[in-house]
Amino acid sequence: MRELRERSTTDKPVLLHEHAGGVVTLTLNRPEQFNALSQALLTELETALADIAEDETARVLVIAGAGKAFCAGHDLKEMRAHPDFAFQQALFQRCSRMMMTLTELPQPVIARVHGIATAAGCQLVAMCDLAVASDNARFAVSGINVGLFCSTPSVGLARNIGRKQAMEMLLTGDFIDARTAFERGLVNRVVPEDQLDAEVQKLAEAILAKSPVAVASGKRLFYRQLELGLADAYDAASEVIACDMLTEDAQEGIDAFIAKRPPEWRGR
Repeated sequence: MRELRERSTTDKPVLLHEHAGGVVTLTLNRPEQFNALSQALLTELETALADIAEDETARVLVIAGAGKAFCAGHDLKEMRAHPDFAFQQALFQRCSRMMMTLTELPQPVIARVHGIATAAGCQLVAMCDLAVASDNARFAVSGINVGLFCSTPSVGLARNIGRKQAMEMLLTGDFIDARTAFERGLVNRVVPEDQLDAEVQKLAEAILAKSPVAVASGKRLFYRQLELGLADAYDAASEVIACDMLTEDAQEGIDAFIAKRPPEWRGR
């Protein structure tokens, strides 16, 4: 994967990249701005996600934030510098496409959350397939506090937690803590901050142990069937699992189960 080249005004990369053992980590690197999603950062994320989608050695993607926070949402100063409809609409459409790309990647995406995740930062957590949070993490869709209903974050939020819980967050802008986020289904696991990296790695390793073919196929079907009616969802799922049954990985996995030995995935 090529080195990311976009730079911030301080000549530091706004997105850090690490690839080790099948796990790619993208770290939002605007700590002084609480990793707000600037245009430059969105550019880097778009390019990185396109590269990762084509990288067969990348099995799991982790999204993290540098400094004291995960992500504070959009860069409000940058937005105020362009007070015209065309810019604002293009910005939100662009960010929405990036968020949807996370669900379209063949690799599972884990949000590594610490500090605050607000507005589009909370949306980013919601749009990742999985999320592990430190016990000091806090979540809010706080646009309403500055006169801006968090419309685009509401899309991901409402697909993670209950409607009334989502509406309360959207209408009040109030924070919820990590434990509440876990109870409402926004995150999968909550651990002390000094155990956050280990817990993310533990989750990633559980995925790495599985067939990459089954993981990619299953993720694709999961999001597809959510948008279908019950009968169509079962039709789609039946077709996918029948196709999966004919893959080399499924045949190897079943043979290994019967023989009581570890499977050797072929990736086909």
